[in-house]
Amino acid sequence: MRAVICTRYGSADFLQLANLETPVPGKKDLIIRIHATTVSAGDIRVRKFQSPPLLWIPMRLVLGLQRPRNPVLGVEFAGEVVDCGSEVTQFQRGDRVFALTGMRFSAHAEYIRLPEHAQITHMPAGMEYEQAAALPYSGTSALCFLRRARIQPGQRVLIYGASGAVGTTSVQLAVYYGAIVTGVCGPDHVSLVREMGASEVLDYTQPSFREQLKRYDVVFDAVGKLPEKQALKVLVPGGTYITVDGQGMIRTTREDLVYIRERAEAGEIWPVIDRFYTLDEIPEAHRYVEQGHKKGNVVIRVQPPYSEG
Repeated sequence: MRAVICTRYGSADFLQLANLETPVPGKKDLIIRIHATTVSAGDIRVRKFQSPPLLWIPMRLVLGLQRPRNPVLGVEFAGEVVDCGSEVTQFQRGDRVFALTGMRFSAHAEYIRLPEHAQITHMPAGMEYEQAAALPYSGTSALCFLRRARIQPGQRVLIYGASGAVGTTSVQLAVYYGAIVTGVCGPDHVSLVREMGASEVLDYTQPSFREQLKRYDVVFDAVGKLPEKQALKVLVPGGTYITVDGQGMIRTTREDLVYIRERAEAGEIWPVIDRFYTLDEIPEAHRYVEQGHKKGNVVIRVQPPYSEG
């Protein structure tokens, strides 16, 4: 099978297309033909080995010393089950599934082996592979962080980095929870964030940006770029400040992924896709994501035909 491997930590030049052995299932495993995956900011951090200082040594031991121990990156995908182990009971061949692989990575390939108990479930009904692939990471991440905030209907919520993958989903989830959402993004993405349901959208490049900020019950920095002092200044007494900065890999469950599927099927959230690349264009996708100005998700089309009803 074709896969993109990371031969050492560093630039996108160390990403190479390779031919690897197609996996075979164990008794409790699934083999999935990946139709679409993504390149996320998390993939960039792994490829460059960007880690919080206190976690540098343990993360190096976990991920690999000179290069990723698992050279095939990618943490989310959508695809079709093509083989099942003899003891698999929850899935069958032909099932359309989407998944979050987490520390297993391995999504930047044509096929993947996952245990049946992994964070994998059936795709949202009526959704195509490219759309479904863009939901597991952003959806479960947004859900995890917003649950910490315990948002109540009517609360004022500021989401900084509202146009990114986690940001766009966070805006939609916060609106679903009944919050009054203010999104912060760059000038090119103001209309997009408003379409997500934000009541107010602020352009952080404007000189009057700080003066436009009000008081909020929750401040969520979805990109890890808002100075903490600035965030705390706009919180009401007893308010909640949450940031993705320094969090490492967050813990989510299959139930979280099922919840995201249900919200998508109900039309309450949907993925935002910026650009499409093919598997052999993953280095180029990394360079684009690394610029830090994407809106929503960058999706990798793995299998032709790239969209199937």
